[in-house]
Amino acid sequence: MSARHLLEFAGVATIVIAIPGPSVLFTISRALTTGRRTALLNVVGNELGLVMQVVAVAFGIGAVIERSAQVFTVVKLLGAAYLVYLGVQAVRHRRSLAKAVSQHTAPMRPLKAVRDGAIVGATNPKTIAFFVVALPQFTNRASGDLAPQMLLLGALFPLIALVLDSIWAIAAGTASQWLSRSPQRLATIGGTGGLAMIGLGVSLAVTGRKD
Repeated sequence: MSARHLLEFAGVATIVIAIPGPSVLFTISRALTTGRRTALLNVVGNELGLVMQVVAVAFGIGAVIERSAQVFTVVKLLGAAYLVYLGVQAVRHRRSLAKAVSQHTAPMRPLKAVRDGAIVGATNPKTIAFFVVALPQFTNRASGDLAPQMLLLGALFPLIALVLDSIWAIAAGTASQWLSRSPQRLATIGGTGGLAMIGLGVSLAVTGRKD
């Protein structure tokens, strides 16, 4: 795998992580309702959940691609369509974040915060669909087994997410009063993320392999 593939994937991953999806909205909600410390612990758990996703997708989808490029094309299109669906849902329910932060709760125990974050990370449909669609496109099929390549690429994702999600947690915790005063501001975050997710799904659907 070339350094170009790694850099290209890192660039795409950065854009995907920055889009406010389920994990980001969860982090913002926790920062506003329980404080920055709990939100940052949620972020740590979230990245642990992403690692589990990467391992599962690398060994599952890698085997599918090696057997049939046609089957992978179908899986890719389904994954891209699901990203579009998630984007539409995010736009439709963009006001739900405001409702979620209307009630403040007490800070939770560290292990529980990490556990909750891990559950959200492991079950995040945005990243599952992204890994299924995008990871194989940055591998080099001619070099042999795809699973190690997908693991290497996938390892970049939680590392980048740790930085960007932490920024979201700190920013939301710092600006908690400003955000909570206007439900429209929170709705804008959710709606913008939904539109970006729709664009991401369409883009991945029409993007071919890189090698």
